[in-house]
Amino acid sequence: MMILIVLFGLLFAVGLFFILAEVFKLPRLATGKAMISAVSQNKGKAKNLDVLIGSLSVKLAKHLPMDEYKKSRMKNTLKAAGMNQSPEEFMAFALVKALLVAIGVIPCLLVLPLLAPVLMFLAVMIYFKEIKKADEKLSAKREKIESELPRFVATITQELKASRDVLGILENFKKNAGEEFGNELDVLTADMRSSSYEAALTRFEARINSPMLSDITRGLIGVLRGDEGGVYFQMLAHDMKQLELQRLKAQAMKIPPKIRVFSFIMLMCFLMTYMAIIVYEILRSLGGMF
Repeated sequence: MMILIVLFGLLFAVGLFFILAEVFKLPRLATGKAMISAVSQNKGKAKNLDVLIGSLSVKLAKHLPMDEYKKSRMKNTLKAAGMNQSPEEFMAFALVKALLVAIGVIPCLLVLPLLAPVLMFLAVMIYFKEIKKADEKLSAKREKIESELPRFVATITQELKASRDVLGILENFKKNAGEEFGNELDVLTADMRSSSYEAALTRFEARINSPMLSDITRGLIGVLRGDEGGVYFQMLAHDMKQLELQRLKAQAMKIPPKIRVFSFIMLMCFLMTYMAIIVYEILRSLGGMF
């Protein structure tokens, strides 16, 4: 009887999916994969589940209300994180993914009721995890960019002694920058060529939203307005160096707990070696006595 209930639930779910797919005009999996691969920045292939959730989220996004301020803020966050989704689609994706897990509560109530609260809790956790994904990507990207800023400031300090061409300074540093910072500098230099230098730097600052980068852009805007800038960037380079040392110290503080485990294992190995030698010598001396 239990097997029949499970089979009925599976067949009912599959049939309901095909009916809803026809009603909402969902694209086929191959079409969805091609669309996601075309707009995705990742080189990996799109998963079938992601394609299904993406198709449902696009349909749901059209009917999802969102406050204008929250929409604008999330749009900037998604753009800075490199996620090619609208705010409505991003919210709908998280909601659909959580709902697909929550639907499992229905068969659980028939088969195993004690598992239903676990699935509900899991659905809520998945929703909040997906909602924070853009902020986590942006935070990781910002951290990589900020790790290059001390070297960037030192380069600007040296370049200003010979030239005040801000665009040329950015172009020269871009050749040796990391992937994330290099991509942002590509956007910045292209924006500077097509519009005002100050406006492009202001948009660059707002896109990354980093206090360290704000100090740099403020100094570059001052150079564009005619300020000398050398002393400012020398002081900024000193401050950046101190921040870099604090960051390295914070990373070094995370290492000892990992080393302590292996140190304890090595200590136990040494003790076992000494104990084995002592026991061997004791047994050999006792054998000589008898």
